[in-house]
Amino acid sequence: MINVKLDGISKSYTRGKTVLEPIDLEVKGGELFFLLGPSGCGKSTLLRIIAGFVKPDAGQIFFDGIDISNLTPEKRGAAMVFQSYALWPHMTVRENIAFGLEIQGIKDAEKERRITEALELVQLSDLTSRKPPSLSGGQQQRVALARAIVVSPKLLLLDEPLSNLDAKLRDSMRVEIRRICKEAQLTAIYVTHDRKEALSMADRIALLNCGNLQQVGTPREIYRHPTNVFSAGFIGDCNLLPGKVTKTSSRNCVIQTAAGLMVAENFSAGLRTGAEVTLMIRPEAISLGVGTINNFTACATDESFLGESGQWKLQGEGFQLNWLELNSRERSADNKVKFHIAAENIVVLDS
Repeated sequence: MINVKLDGISKSYTRGKTVLEPIDLEVKGGELFFLLGPSGCGKSTLLRIIAGFVKPDAGQIFFDGIDISNLTPEKRGAAMVFQSYALWPHMTVRENIAFGLEIQGIKDAEKERRITEALELVQLSDLTSRKPPSLSGGQQQRVALARAIVVSPKLLLLDEPLSNLDAKLRDSMRVEIRRICKEAQLTAIYVTHDRKEALSMADRIALLNCGNLQQVGTPREIYRHPTNVFSAGFIGDCNLLPGKVTKTSSRNCVIQTAAGLMVAENFSAGLRTGAEVTLMIRPEAISLGVGTINNFTACATDESFLGESGQWKLQGEGFQLNWLELNSRERSADNKVKFHIAAENIVVLDS
């Protein structure tokens, strides 16, 4: 399990158009680390730089403290799983998995032992003689994983590996890929634009936008404590309520908003009275009823019924919020309802 460190990695394909601003990152040994962001943000370019397929304009890459920036891809000890699987259609499952071992010159008993272990890890031991065209998308993805793992890579790189699968299969493969990476004790870097994939699988996430690193943290840290408006909106649905700070203390701050005075516990240490700010409130953090603080009244309208929950528009005087209600019930849009928000669930962002 190796540690990966990126020091000042930057890249431009054309003059004046930066794909990656200088990026510093560290991936710990054994982590399932995600590069998350919208299309075109530079995450796949960064993955290919780590793999050695693309040369950065500046910066260094270290594997366990050793500078590997100038090594060719085959000398870095990294294995990559592609979005398209890249399997040989004329080869059987066993032959596809064996291909990398044959390139390495591994033969006989050692070769068979590794193939058997890889097949057991991805739970494909009963499909060894099948060819890729006869396999489902999920089975092909497992073959691609086995082929990468069987060569005992120092680092596993995954470039949007689930994007070609249907929604239900993606859900099951998320669990499988995390299980496989953890059982094989791999350091893995995974690229995706799917926030649910990242939240459900990652140990830590690096969020990118327009080539810039926005935030690094665990899924819970980024979801509950985003550092800017982009992070707040990209990692999950949120309400952004503008306001002005009226009071601050070491424990909380008070903000005047269109929904009334709001007390928040999550704010930066340098926040000053009079500052224009934006409050980030997750739809599920809004609660029915009256609390000790942060109360407001609104009409619940335009429900989108999702089965286990309902998404509502809360229309108040001069403001509108989205509300996620578990086990939602039918209600009249004309009735005003009382709501409250816990101070710990409000994050104050710099406007």
